[in-house]
Parts: sequence; structure tokens; C-alpha cells
Amino acid sequence: MDMIFAGLLDSISPASLMFVFIGVALGVLIGAIPGINGPMAIALFIPVTYYMTPLTAIGFLVGLNKGAFFGGAVSAVLLRTPGTPEAAATAWDGYPLTQQGKGEKALRMALYSSVAGDFISTVVLIVIAAPLAAVALFMGPSEIFALISLALTVIAGIGTTSICRGLMAASLGILVGLIGTEPVTALPRLTFDIYQLGGGLSLIPVAIGLLAFSEILLQVEKFMAKGGGQQAAHIFSKKLEDRFITIKEFFKSTKTLLRGSFIGIGVGAMPGLGAPVASFMSYDQAMKRSKKKEEFGKGSLEGIAASESANSSVVASSLIPLFVLGIPGNLAAAMLMGAFMIHGMQPGPLLFKENAQLMYGIYGSLLLASFFLLVIGRLGLRYFCKAVDIPSRVLYPIVIFTCIMGAYLGRSSMFDVGIMLAFGFIGYYMRKFDYSYVAFLIGFILAPEWERALQQVVIISEYDTFMFFQRPVAMILMALTLFMIGRTFWCSINAGKKKRLEEVVTNEQAKNG
Repeated sequence: MDMIFAGLLDSISPASLMFVFIGVALGVLIGAIPGINGPMAIALFIPVTYYMTPLTAIGFLVGLNKGAFFGGAVSAVLLRTPGTPEAAATAWDGYPLTQQGKGEKALRMALYSSVAGDFISTVVLIVIAAPLAAVALFMGPSEIFALISLALTVIAGIGTTSICRGLMAASLGILVGLIGTEPVTALPRLTFDIYQLGGGLSLIPVAIGLLAFSEILLQVEKFMAKGGGQQAAHIFSKKLEDRFITIKEFFKSTKTLLRGSFIGIGVGAMPGLGAPVASFMSYDQAMKRSKKKEEFGKGSLEGIAASESANSSVVASSLIPLFVLGIPGNLAAAMLMGAFMIHGMQPGPLLFKENAQLMYGIYGSLLLASFFLLVIGRLGLRYFCKAVDIPSRVLYPIVIFTCIMGAYLGRSSMFDVGIMLAFGFIGYYMRKFDYSYVAFLIGFILAPEWERALQQVVIISEYDTFMFFQRPVAMILMALTLFMIGRTFWCSINAGKKKRLEEVVTNEQAKNG
């Protein structure tokens, strides 16, 4: 109990409160700008946290992520251009309301749903994370290796239509993550006599390049293709019924909101699925169960509640696998994992044992971030909307400068700036050719732990070929991994056959026609 009270007291210290508040405010502002999302914001601001205490750093980054999830709804509702991918479903009903002059009402429903989903998910995280971590302590290196292998296989499908390409990206991420000094023999590996690579590639320049700089390259390309045009935001109606959510309207959406929250919790706790999956799944269920299905897509408040409650509840629930197993549930959690490691902590079951006071401080910061999101949303909703009006020719140079400075500040090295630019172009082409940059990045982050677990298994088993058959849990996890890989290739072969058959049929029809 002393640890709990001490941690909660740390979370309400002036410094912690200030940085959580600033993080949420910046997150809403950043999320409202199309093309910039929570993981990108975390990657850009991790260098700023070098000079903070671990609690203020994690609180700031968590607040940033929570704010960005709601901020994505701002541009989705006003411009039908989701600031974040998970806000795409919000645009289906939010934008029609904006066209009716009810944009502020749509944003208020999005805010209340986001706060509710986020709060419920945070409470679930606090209740179940520590007990699950106690169970996870009994997992040995065999189980950890098998679990990471399974997680990488599941995560491989994120951000690509081909799981094969996702597996290739994850494998490449592991390969890049192994650059540096080999931990057992202390010999250089894959360094090509470049002394800066002796300690391996730093997470910050790689993450900034893959997430932020590559996205800016794509946005600049689209901006140039459109000739520099930008859509203006709609004007809010001054009628009270078009601006505010009544108690009756809110309670009508309560079931949808709760359902969306628990869908988001379930999806977030499973590594690799992500907030967009939760958002669309919740929206689909809300539409199927609604008595007014015809209103969906035309300005339904239920549709907004379903989407926003689900995607916001993923924020806290995605930390469950991170805190319990040391495996990030999504890209934002992967960035937070990097922040933990920078501040000398290894996410996983031992985190509760070695840093109990800090963990309860983080729980307090998570709850405070939900409260600050409500306050900031209520007070500054209309002002944050102005972020969508920032001209692209002003915004993009600012983001590029921030990318360069973020990469440089980590180790005060121009070599890291070069790494950031290189991975920016790698990320650009990965997106162009449909390779999962998300799987690559998570593979890069998990590579050291994956290799360490494998080496421990080999050493403990004394090079026994059948080492995994002696651990039932590890054997089940590896069997699932092999099943998913086999199923992936089988589906790819069938898809190829189907495509060729369709081409043959099309050619025959063209000849006969």
C-alpha cells in the first residue's frame, strides 16, 4: 500500500501534472493535423524526454498519445480527412454532421466518447496488469522466444495487404536490429567497419525516419500533385441544439459507447491488431444492432460514439501486453517501449517488481491524462480546430526541421541524422510497394530481446535440438507460429491461382466479345 500511495503522490507532483497536461494539449493539436499521428508525435518528442525523470517522461508521452487519438477526430469531422487512421470511421458520420452545421456537436460526442472509452480501458489496465505480470514471471526464455516469434507473425499483417510482405519486413527489421556488437562473443556484427555502428542503430533516428519523415515525403508528393490546394473548414452553427449534446442524446448512445470500449480493450490487448481494427469493428457492430440503421453514414451520433470509444480504449489496453510480457501491442506502445528502455527500464513482468512505485505513478498519470483530455477538449475545442487551417507550405518545413533536430539531439551526431534520412526514404518506398513499415519497426525493437531469449535457450539446453519439445507452452506457441506462417503461404498461393484464373476468364471474354 505504501508503494501505491507513493506512486500516486508522485503522479500529482507539479512537474508530472504540467507535463501530462502539455502532452495531452500537444497531442490534440498534432492529431488534428492530417498526416501526423500519435506514434509519429511520440517518435518526434522522445528526444525531449531525455532530460525528464522517468515518470514525467512516460506521463508526457502517454498524454501525447491520448490527445492525438482524439485530435484525429477533429480533421475527420471537419474535413473528412482523418488526422489518424483510426479516425476514418468517425468521418463517416462526423463530416455529414459538419455539412449540416453541427460540426461542434459531432466533436463533442467524439470527445465524450474518447474520454469514456479511454477511462474504462485505463481502469481495466490497472486492475489486470499486475496479476497477469505475476503469472508471466513463470515464463522462461523458451516461452519468451516463442511468444515474440508469434507476436511478430501476428504483427506482420499490419499496414500491408500481403502478410508475406509483412513477414519479410519483420525479418528485415530483426536483421537491422542485430547490427552492432554480438552480446555473447562481444564481436562486431554487420558493422562494415563503420565505428558508429558498433553500438547498433539508435531507435530514435530509425523511428523518426520510418514514421515521420517518410510520411512527410508522401504528404509533399500528394500536395504537389494537387497543385497546393487545401480544403477550408466548415463554419459552426450558432444554434444551441446544433452545438451541444443533450443528456438524452448521450444516454441513447451509452450501450454503443460501452460496447465500443470493451471491443477496443479486447483488440488492444491482442498484439498487432491496432486501433483501426477496433474502430471499424465497433462501428460495424453498432450499425448492426441499431434500431436506426438508415442514419449511419448520414450523421449518426451513435456511429461517432462507436468509433471514438473503441479507438481511444486501445490506448491503455495496448499497454497490457507491453507491461505484462514486454511486447508492444501496437506502434505507439512500441515507441513507449523505446522510451522505457532509454530511461533504463525493461518493460515486462519484472517491471512491477523492480519499479512498483513508478508503475503506480504511471497509472496515476494515465488517469490524469483522461481528465485533462476532457478539460482541454471542453475549453479549447474550437481553438484546436484551427490547426487544420495551417498551410501545408508552412507545416511541412516545420515538421522536417523537427525530424532533423530530433534525430540529432539523441546522441548529438550527424551520423544519426543521416540514418534518419536513409530510413525516411526506406519507409517511403516501403509504403509505396506495400511493405509493412510497422512490422519492420516492431521487429527492429524486439530483435535484441528475441536474440537474447534464443541464446539463453541454446545455452541452457546445451545445444539440444529438441529443446522446445521440453516446454509445453513454448511448443504450443511455436506450433501456432508455424501454423500462421503456413496458412499465410497457402492463402497467398490460392490468391495467386484465383487471380490468374480471373485473368484467363477476362481474356476469354475479351476475345469472344
